[in-house]
Amino acid sequence: MYRSHNCGELRATHSNETVTLAGWVQGIRDKGFMVYVDLRDRYGLTQLYFDEEQTPKEILEKAQKLGREFVIQVTGKVQERASKNPNIPTGDIEVLVSELKVLNNSKTPPFTIEDSTDGGDDLRMKYRYLDIRRNPVKNSLIFRHKVAQETRNYLSSEGFIEVETPYLIKSTPEGARDFVVPSRMNEGQFYALPQSPQTFKQLLMVGGMDKYFQIVKCFRDEDLRADRQPEFTQIDCEMAFVEQEDILNTFEGLTRHLLKEINGVDVDKFPRILYDDAMRLYGNDKPDIRFGMQFGELNEVAQHKDFNVFNSAELVVGIAVPGGNSYTRKDIDKLIDWVKRPQVGALGMVYCRCNDDGTFKSSVDKFYDQDDLAKWAEVTGAKAGDLICVLSGNTDKVRAQLSALRMELAERLGLRKPDEFAPLWVMDFPLLEWDEDTERYHAMHHPFTSPKPGQLELLDSKPGEVKANAYDLVLNGNEIGGGSIRIHDKATQAIMLKHLGFSEEEARAQFGFLMDAFEYGAPPHGGIAFGLDRLVAILGGQETIRDFIAFPKNNSGRDVMIDAPAPIDKEQLEELNLKLSL
Repeated sequence: MYRSHNCGELRATHSNETVTLAGWVQGIRDKGFMVYVDLRDRYGLTQLYFDEEQTPKEILEKAQKLGREFVIQVTGKVQERASKNPNIPTGDIEVLVSELKVLNNSKTPPFTIEDSTDGGDDLRMKYRYLDIRRNPVKNSLIFRHKVAQETRNYLSSEGFIEVETPYLIKSTPEGARDFVVPSRMNEGQFYALPQSPQTFKQLLMVGGMDKYFQIVKCFRDEDLRADRQPEFTQIDCEMAFVEQEDILNTFEGLTRHLLKEINGVDVDKFPRILYDDAMRLYGNDKPDIRFGMQFGELNEVAQHKDFNVFNSAELVVGIAVPGGNSYTRKDIDKLIDWVKRPQVGALGMVYCRCNDDGTFKSSVDKFYDQDDLAKWAEVTGAKAGDLICVLSGNTDKVRAQLSALRMELAERLGLRKPDEFAPLWVMDFPLLEWDEDTERYHAMHHPFTSPKPGQLELLDSKPGEVKANAYDLVLNGNEIGGGSIRIHDKATQAIMLKHLGFSEEEARAQFGFLMDAFEYGAPPHGGIAFGLDRLVAILGGQETIRDFIAFPKNNSGRDVMIDAPAPIDKEQLEELNLKLSL
């Protein structure tokens, strides 16, 4: 037996018990005639005590030679500490060691294994197995486990069945780039790693499974961000014989359950907003509604004067920054510089101060009088003491720019509180979106999304106006889940693929298996997929997913710990019938 207790469970009630512990040496304090060692395992920290009067000499000498991160086993008697530590659960006791065994030595770690470490991101990723010993990372992984476990508990209680779907599938042209896997037994042919189990879960509905879920790895070969990895995990779900309302109610229930069980938070309301309104009021399709600063469109009250910047703009739009009138001119100049950064791309910003006495002072007073500026305040909802920030230009671009400014200001004002949760359904997305590069329409979600009832005929005349029977669940300004009611008949699926640019032959080659299945009594069905990595990070009060993944990739998609991706040798290439051009 390596241990009778773990390093986080001993209390004063264990006094005078003989115990055996094992773990890693967190720190050593050698006083010469006595040695204190902090012993750490996954469960916590226990202070070990070696004393020249009570500890065998050879044991004391061995303790003095210990180094940080040595793996040791000790046996000794629990006793109350003379100087208690209220900051740790085991702070009332220590173990007077009578036996010490070194299970493994350790080199000096490249960074300190402590909550606040001196290791940078790259170094900690290279030695991720050491980073996991630190409480912040360890606790994040335990937190992830709890979220996954509660998800399974809830969905199982609702009658969902967990089914595994294949990882080696067929590549499809829609969506992000696939990771491909060469087949040794089928020369010149390739599998793809799934971007989602979409078609398989639909086939499970055809198969009569009725309620399916899977916590599943998915893969996308795309550029990375703080909330994106080349391999990620989805809570993938599908239901048969349902309408949109059934799915929304079910997964509001899952989200409530997670917030309650994981965070101790009760959330009653899941407001809903149309996609078009989300873009108009917030400039993006995943608005953070924990705070206000809704957009006010100013064309009617700002394009009647001789200010050509506004007159020539497709959209003039502003937000009211609460308390923003306290900003100095230097502060405002910094905001203007911020929106002019390449990442945001605005050409400038007009501002208007709302003074406490009811007057206004703007950066364009030459063109607008007090009555004009009062209308700006009315449209944006600005009050005395606020600052109105106004951008103008192309509608899509200026909305994105003002949305970025809104989020930045909310961050600076402390309005994005990580322990406050505000879910929101975004509904009625466009079914198709125009791609300037390919000069054709693409499915905004995927080719199997059903149009809203009664809108199928618009595909021929006004394809850009067709709304999808689709919905996203947003939490604190992050999309955590997205889904739709699916097409479940062959004829409608063929029409959809035609409008996405597939010939009959291409549609048959890519999706013939699904369309064939639809001819054998496919039920109406729909579903949703949650991004587990992102959901866990948000529930954990963060928006960066990396620390909630055991072995993440860096921003170049590399695993710097195992040095992957890496070349393979010539023999493997030949066996796979592959040649690399140099």
